[in-house]
Amino acid sequence: MVIHFTRAAGQEVGTGTILDQFIFSSSPSNTGTICERCGDQSRLHGVIISCLDCFLSGGNLYEFRYSVTPAFFISKARGGTCTLAASDPSDVVLHRARYLLDNNGFGMYSIFKNNCEDFAIYCKTGLLVETTFSVGRSGQISSLTAALTAVASSPLRFLTTSPGGLIVVASSMYCIGRIVSDIGIRRDVDKIPVESLVAQLRRDEPEAVTATVPGS
Repeated sequence: MVIHFTRAAGQEVGTGTILDQFIFSSSPSNTGTICERCGDQSRLHGVIISCLDCFLSGGNLYEFRYSVTPAFFISKARGGTCTLAASDPSDVVLHRARYLLDNNGFGMYSIFKNNCEDFAIYCKTGLLVETTFSVGRSGQISSLTAALTAVASSPLRFLTTSPGGLIVVASSMYCIGRIVSDIGIRRDVDKIPVESLVAQLRRDEPEAVTATVPGS
């Protein structure tokens, strides 16, 4: 069984823009066939538990790596595949995930600030960004931000003498933007006990924490 953070089916991204082609989020599948193990999860949202087949929904299972080296991190041009941060022991990880499931305690889903990858990274590391303004912890969003920064900084072409030089500058800025945004290297992160996280959410977003999950 898989504990994961999701939004209702049909609301995976909902930006209505080209971003939908680059950002992937978790949501229960709505295939019309009811799983004998999970039941109908198409309307569920928040922290839920699903069998592996329902979680994958016909997709593939990919490995997300922790404690990678900076060289390995940079070599992965696409975000959302690895992090410099170290994973905690499995019993600690499972405790966080189960506690958040029992309390529906990861707040409101936001593709940009609080998505399924953010949930997985928190369960594995216990790390949260402390600053008021943040682009989220997920690698997909960090990579998108880094790419936009590189494009916006294209006026740096005056530092180059050829198109090739411009590509080198943009690529370098993209890599630097990704690595400094990774939760394993940022300075504005802290290790937050899961009990403290849920308690804080109860104060800030009581409706998000106390919402009941149908069938639970």
